Amino acid sequence: MVSPAPVTKTPHIRGGASKEVLLSVRGLKKHFPITSGIVIQRQVGAVKAVDDVTFDVYKGETLGLVGESGCGKSTTGRTVLQLYRPTAGSVVFEGQELTTLPGEELRKMRKRMQMIFQDPFASLNPRMSVGRIVAEPLRIHKIMSNRKEEQEFVENLLERVGLNPYYVNRYPHEFSGGQRQRIGVARALALNPSFIVADEPISALDVSIQAQVVNLLEELQDEMNLTYLFIAHDLSMVRHICDRVAVMYLGKIVELAEADELYENPLHPYTQALLSAVPVPDPTVEEKRQRFILGGDVPSPANPPVGCNFNTRCPVEFDLCHHDPDPVLTEVSPGHWVSCHRV
Repeated sequence: MVSPAPVTKTPHIRGGASKEVLLSVRGLKKHFPITSGIVIQRQVGAVKAVDDVTFDVYKGETLGLVGESGCGKSTTGRTVLQLYRPTAGSVVFEGQELTTLPGEELRKMRKRMQMIFQDPFASLNPRMSVGRIVAEPLRIHKIMSNRKEEQEFVENLLERVGLNPYYVNRYPHEFSGGQRQRIGVARALALNPSFIVADEPISALDVSIQAQVVNLLEELQDEMNLTYLFIAHDLSMVRHICDRVAVMYLGKIVELAEADELYENPLHPYTQALLSAVPVPDPTVEEKRQRFILGGDVPSPANPPVGCNFNTRCPVEFDLCHHDPDPVLTEVSPGHWVSCHRV
């Protein structure tokens, strides 16, 4: 996909209403090299996990990032936070370009941006107590020198996310999945960030626990004026929690719009296929619904198709879809952006 940078406007929400931009991503790419050889290695290709992604995140909103497994959602989140250094592109957070920051200055910026990881067990150190896990960011950034004050802060934070403050001396294996995810949320909040990347924070949890964690995230957002990049594949949950939704396919954003607009008027064939796979509880509506069944497999990000990435599976593809350049992410109505030659 050609970068939408030449387009005069940038995606925004609420039908064109101006919002304060907290995070601005332009032409973001993350390619992982494919090497050959044992003693002397040489690069023979690249996995284009994220390939020219552009979007804005506005202060106080929740932007959903959805798509199939392997489409580049998690890599996008990690690259935005500079856990992976990007191959190309720009990431501006609170007016600061992150991609060129040296290590020490980037470490200072991490107080303002945190991550909630997908696996609530693997992301917690099993050899550390809950109190030490939550207090670790405070110690790294030297926020508090008084250990008693630190312990009180940690206990209050655990209580804030719905855990008993007396659990500080317990270890991760002593908690359920939902409780472990709450510990991960507490750790992310310890430094009072303004931006959090939530990388599928509920996918490993039971359905009943998912609702509790989502409600917690919404409550904390209201209390602390948080901004979320919410990565998920559960489209019904995304509609509930997100203000806007960006749909990814094979490393590129193919559609971006307000949540209600995207769900009621999907324009890209891939978005239509995703939404048609979401079950509807009303059997009458379900029976009359039009289905968009995709054929074939997702192409390899190491060898994407020429032209539109979706042309090998698209039910409405035509000649132009198989030629360069890629369709540009274009605003077809206020706040609704689509990357498709048919639209």
